[in-house]
Amino acid sequence: MNTSWMREKFQQFRDSITYLTSLIITIYVVLGIAAVSLEVNSLPDFLHFIKFDQPGTARSLLTTLMAGMISLLVFSFSTVMSVLTQAGSNFSNKLVFVIMTDKRHQQVLGHYLGTILYLLILLLVPAIGNTPDTWRSLAVYLGAVMVINSLAMFVLFIHGASQSVQIHAITQRLLVSTQQSLDKLRKRQENDAYAYRVDHPIDPDIAHVIYSRDSGYIQSANFDALAELARRHDLTIHLGFSFGDFVVKRFPIMSVESETPPGDVLVDRILGCLEYVEGESTEDHYVNGLTQLMEVAIKGLSPGINDPGTARLCIHQVTELLAQRLALTPCNMRVDEQGRCLICWQEEGFESLMFRVFNPILHYGEKDLSICLSLLKAFKTLSNFAMAEDHRVIQAHTDRIIALMAQCFTTPLEVSFIEDRLTRGMHRLRIAPHLPVGAPSN
Repeated sequence: MNTSWMREKFQQFRDSITYLTSLIITIYVVLGIAAVSLEVNSLPDFLHFIKFDQPGTARSLLTTLMAGMISLLVFSFSTVMSVLTQAGSNFSNKLVFVIMTDKRHQQVLGHYLGTILYLLILLLVPAIGNTPDTWRSLAVYLGAVMVINSLAMFVLFIHGASQSVQIHAITQRLLVSTQQSLDKLRKRQENDAYAYRVDHPIDPDIAHVIYSRDSGYIQSANFDALAELARRHDLTIHLGFSFGDFVVKRFPIMSVESETPPGDVLVDRILGCLEYVEGESTEDHYVNGLTQLMEVAIKGLSPGINDPGTARLCIHQVTELLAQRLALTPCNMRVDEQGRCLICWQEEGFESLMFRVFNPILHYGEKDLSICLSLLKAFKTLSNFAMAEDHRVIQAHTDRIIALMAQCFTTPLEVSFIEDRLTRGMHRLRIAPHLPVGAPSN
């Protein structure tokens, strides 16, 4: 059996909402089975007072607890659906999956369903005799404790659900997860096995194309396994996609340089090193975090939402992430001890990132002066971290937004307000103290 397929399926299960929920439910089910199947007669004498004296009391209590738990479950997760609807309509539909896979929500769901199953097991297996013995009575009281625990978790759940859809919490979560992805790039950059080269041409005479066998988002790859395959079989693997891209089946995704064509077994092993992820993972690929922050910003600028404050907050977070990105030179090659290329791939350049992130925000917020000035301030900040080529890109975007402000904001009050802020702050850009006269239209 293909171990890479098994590993991929297990990773998908582990990343899903059912993983942590299933573990918690299993614990409750085991407790329920132990409560109805074991016969314990050697309990301490001081526990005898908890034994039920009246027949049917325990069953009535279990029935009441079960009805209450079902009502609590329905109410709690109707609240979740309301939260998801609000998050999807106000911010971005991509955030819905993130909220649903939150570990706190999985824990609450696991405790709710586990408690219901535990109570159901006690109801399905009746006690022997007219009244339950001490062990079975203790199990009934344990069910009551589980319901009280669920009520406490319900309070925490409502608090967490209300916090999870606040814009500060959403952008902070995206910022932290994207920073984790950048940290992975930073650690990779410090490793001598990785390098950056501008050109890595393919020799067409010995190149063999490999086609994808699955569709989905390729977020990363197991570089250690790929490098071992390339070293063992004397290959050079050229990945023909950027991480985070969506690929379809039978798409030419890589080329392999070798004297002989790779066999089906080797091709399967190479393809098995690619890691497909459902949706866009910000922890695996930092560009996804930048893109999602941009989407939240333009959703806030839409006429239906009309919240430029959200867009400005996202611009600040994007500026922080791009400043960290400017301090890196992302590796695009894995080499051996002699410096021979084993694997090479495409990394998105800073110019492409600037267009990807800032161009949509400017398109939707060009008539909002606060957005234009926030973008100008972001460019000023980034100019302090940029080298020559990246500085040229930032300067071009700065010239564009200044020309746009000169065209859109022409009243004397607006011009005075803008010119007072053109050169303010620490930056390394060439900015005139006055708006250009007769700026060209878009």
